[in-house]
Order: sequence, then structure tokens, then C-alpha cells
Amino acid sequence: MREDTRSRIQEVALELFTEQGYEATSLREIAERLGVTKAALYYHFKTKDEIVASLAELWAAEMDGLLAWVRSQPKTPQMRRELILRYAAKLREPRYVGIARFLERNQTSLRHHPRIFRMREVLVGLVGEMSEHDMPPATRVSRFMALYTLHASKWVAGDGSLTEEEVTEASLEVALGLLEP
Repeated sequence: MREDTRSRIQEVALELFTEQGYEATSLREIAERLGVTKAALYYHFKTKDEIVASLAELWAAEMDGLLAWVRSQPKTPQMRRELILRYAAKLREPRYVGIARFLERNQTSLRHHPRIFRMREVLVGLVGEMSEHDMPPATRVSRFMALYTLHASKWVAGDGSLTEEEVTEASLEVALGLLEP
């Protein structure tokens, strides 16, 4: 039950942070949308920062699993392709779509947040595992951009000219094209 409550708080906070912005959302508003008292909310999270940290850790834990898988594989074009496919599948999950949108809409407020920095470190770790020591810098950048393309595409969907599915499929096509320049 406790995890269900924490998950629900994370979900509602994510909605409000995305709709109104991180800075403009209060714990009182989160509690009101949940239909609980602030004291009940404080039992799980004392601050908005704790909620953000929990969301970042959730994402990082999932990506650590992906990183462990990558480290167990030989560095081949097939592994890199499979990594992109697995990463894209993870980003399609509703919770991660929400986290990506939240991060995109709150970049200024969160750019120095240590847990958000941890998310960036995991992404860099994945790129490192896709790279060989003696590869050209352009190849390393291209592989980084392959992963980043999957994130950045979530921003394109915000203008309403494409469906979420169209953006997802197009970003996957671009990401796979960037893998082996």
C-alpha cells in the first residue's frame, strides 16, 4: 500500500510539475489534487525536491539495468541496435514519457539538480559502452546523439503537428541511422 501511495504522489506531482512548472507547484496543490492532507503527503515526501529525486532515481535504476545488460554484451553493431530498441521501448512507457516531458518543461529549474545530473551520467555511461577506445570523435558524437534523439523527440510532439506515435517512430528511425555513420 505504501508503494502505491508513493507512486500516486509521484504521478500527480509529475502532472502538476508538467502543467504548471516545478517552481509554481506547491506541496499543498499536490495534496489537494490527491485528496489528502499535507501531513499525509509529508509522510512520504517532505519536499518537492524529494519527489523529483525519487523520479530521477526511478529512471536511473531502470537505466542501470540497461547499462548492466550493455556491459555484458560484446561491442557490436547488433548490440548497439538492440540498446537503441530497448531504450526506445523504455521511453515509450507512460511514466517515462511523463518524466521526459517534465524535464523538458522544467529545464531551467532543474539544470543543477544532483539527481538530474545522475540521469545524465547514466546516459553518458551508455554511450561509453557503445564506444571503442580508438573510434573517431564524430562516431562517438553520433552514438550519443542516437540516444539523445529519443529524448529530444518528445519535445517535437508538443507542437501538435505529429502524433506521439509518428514522433516515436521517426525518432527511432533517426536514432538507428546515427548509430553507424
